[in-house]
Amino acid sequence: MQRQALETEQKALEINLDDCIYGTFAEIGAGQEVARHFFQVGAAAGTIAKTMSAYDKVYSDKIYGPEKSGRYVCQSRLYKMLDHEYSLMKERLQDERPGCNFFVFADTVAALNYQKTIKGNGWLGLRFQLKPDGEPNEIVLHVRMLDKDSIQQQQAIGILGVNLVYACYRYNQDPESMITSLTENLRDRISIDMVRLTGPDFQNLDNKLLPLYLVKHGLTDVAMIGPYGRPVHGSEILYKKNALVVRRKFCPITLKDEDIIQQCKEQFLEDCPENKLVLLSEVILDHMSTEKAGIDKKSFLERSQLLCEQGHTVVVSNCRNRRELIRYLENFKIPRMHFAVSAQGLMDILERKLSFHKEEYLLTSFGELFTNRVKLYVYPSLSSTGQELNSQNIPVKDDLKFLYRHLLESRQIEDIRTYNKELLWIDGQACRSSISDGNDQWKSMVSKNVAKSICERGLFGFKPSRLAIS
Repeated sequence: MQRQALETEQKALEINLDDCIYGTFAEIGAGQEVARHFFQVGAAAGTIAKTMSAYDKVYSDKIYGPEKSGRYVCQSRLYKMLDHEYSLMKERLQDERPGCNFFVFADTVAALNYQKTIKGNGWLGLRFQLKPDGEPNEIVLHVRMLDKDSIQQQQAIGILGVNLVYACYRYNQDPESMITSLTENLRDRISIDMVRLTGPDFQNLDNKLLPLYLVKHGLTDVAMIGPYGRPVHGSEILYKKNALVVRRKFCPITLKDEDIIQQCKEQFLEDCPENKLVLLSEVILDHMSTEKAGIDKKSFLERSQLLCEQGHTVVVSNCRNRRELIRYLENFKIPRMHFAVSAQGLMDILERKLSFHKEEYLLTSFGELFTNRVKLYVYPSLSSTGQELNSQNIPVKDDLKFLYRHLLESRQIEDIRTYNKELLWIDGQACRSSISDGNDQWKSMVSKNVAKSICERGLFGFKPSRLAIS
């Protein structure tokens, strides 16, 4: 049954009237909009121990310590605020209010500036107890503001902050509801592209699900999971670094998938040796969904866990069109973005461009995809007759031939120079079917480490009762 969304004022008042919830609000940037809601609805003395806003950098550094990066709207700043304020809360009030669940709300935000050179983004967090004298839990999120006016952005942060406090105290038994409730009364005004939720009351929560929830419910089109299985934000790993994006089903990751990744990485580093390279393994919602069952969370966790074990950063996206992913990644000032595709995948891209765009818009459509920082690396595919297909011999319709030739000549589409021909026959769907059907053919399609994980944990329909691989 769908939950009825409460008005922001109702949420703030309900928290204020709960004698067991007591805490601090520390806000930098975008005013003190979150605390304002709790003050305005009345009974704030029952909830608010302190509010503060250290706007001046010197004051802020004296309280929370300096930032090595020189940036104040960052995850590091948020954690310092949470640490400092929660420590004070426990030191000064633990004996005075023994039956309270303490919390600290903190945010560091840059709203749209007068010159409109800053689009508006911020980090928000809540450190909170669910049991008096218990160890605290913590939720941290990154938000992008979508309003075109700084006052509206400030108001949006205020609503989001109330939603965050309310979600942590009222929906903590259901993390998916916690996530979806964050944008109540904020339709199309914010995008949340990172959430991390930890603590003693969430020990059984697999944090890899949180990026899936964000994308599934439309809070963002792109979210990421780091190699250690925890949600990360692009600013942590991508800022001013090159990116290689590999979109596959990874169900499971096959030897061919690994060869695509390895060969593309080596070619990228040969072409651009001066910058660090970050590998992004993209899994899109369409690859995890069925019309009847919807999104398969178990399958998602199996894929993402295997990728993380291989040291990958996993991108969860709803970007059928790579142009949308490119726009998102551009926020991190990435010098070069290269995408690994199969020859069959390239044919699909060309077909979609021709199908969805009228002839007069084709140039614009390709221009949005092939910016000066984007290149496609093409890995060979086998045709139905066994012919090896690459960028030079795939069939291209007459309407696209001149444009396609230009992309080849400008090297924005480029074949992989080296690859393992003996792996071209591997098909990911056939591998998955072999696992669930109970025959052993799949073992020749994946690495020993992947096969070991599948057998030991019963992934992708494998029955653990069968004999493990040698």
